[in-house]
Amino acid sequence: MKAMYYEAFEQAPEIRTLPDPTPAEDGVVIAVGASGLCRSDWHGWMGHDPDISLPHVPGHELAGRVVATGRGVMRFKVGDRVTVPFVSGCGHCSECHSGNQQVCPNQFQPGFTHWGSFAEYVAIDYADTNLVHLPDTIEDATAASLGCRFATSFRAVADHARTGPGEWIAVHGCGGVGLSAIMIATALGANAIGIDISEEKLAFARECGAVATVNASGVADVAEAVREITKGGAHVSIDALGHPVTCFNSIKNLRRRGRHVQVGLMLAEHATPQIPMAQVISNELEIYGSHGMQAWRYDAMLSMLSAGKIAPQKLIGRRISLEEAVPALMALDKAEGTGISVITRFS
Repeated sequence: MKAMYYEAFEQAPEIRTLPDPTPAEDGVVIAVGASGLCRSDWHGWMGHDPDISLPHVPGHELAGRVVATGRGVMRFKVGDRVTVPFVSGCGHCSECHSGNQQVCPNQFQPGFTHWGSFAEYVAIDYADTNLVHLPDTIEDATAASLGCRFATSFRAVADHARTGPGEWIAVHGCGGVGLSAIMIATALGANAIGIDISEEKLAFARECGAVATVNASGVADVAEAVREITKGGAHVSIDALGHPVTCFNSIKNLRRRGRHVQVGLMLAEHATPQIPMAQVISNELEIYGSHGMQAWRYDAMLSMLSAGKIAPQKLIGRRISLEEAVPALMALDKAEGTGISVITRFS
């Protein structure tokens, strides 16, 4: 198979011909139809993720068709169109038994713990626990875009933050995660505020449903700007970027008993951000981390998509080839342009 491959962190990946994968007894092999590029892939390539062993094939947002199954797989067969959460549970531990596969201590992560989907084929373990059947009405590129950013945002906004109609939600960072959160919050009846330093991204945030935007580079105090718009602070706030400044502002701009959800990864030198703990205590704020979404929760998201309440396909900016994905991966920290890039050509 053709795949993106690197043998050292921070060195340019190459397109190599590698052996085709074979399924584990409880796993499948998927012919990849589409795979999204995510900032998490960049973190992995930089060496920020301790789960990656070299050499490596990245890629964790995927959709495609099952081409081989292990003997123990019962719920899926060759020919099924599927996607998979980027955090997959083992199906046997106490966390998986409680329905929380996203924090499984034995988790399988394509593109991190195992070789990923920037390839013609990818092997996925624990298939019965983690694969999600795709309806024919959802194309591969749209389904792939759900796998990390959109699904994580869905769980953050709907499950962790319990965002309700009429509430104010501030979204810090209007990349793929932030735009997803704005779209989902709007579908739930909330009033979303997009916050970024790019006017182009803020304009796109308004197209996705934001009722107000804040250019963080043009105001003296982002938290105060949000308080002014909301007349007291946001009920919910999401750090969709993963930076000490956006994390701090996201907590700081909450009203009393507000809920902050950290979605953007905080790795390397950003791993220990400053938190306004006095405000957290006195205002009884809630702080959550959000790390993916379980396969069993995909039905709710797919139902909203089929009903036209959310349109993740609008967030796809570029459809690119596997070769074009090499420079695109290395530039993911630049956060230029709007929308997300999806690999749709592999041969």
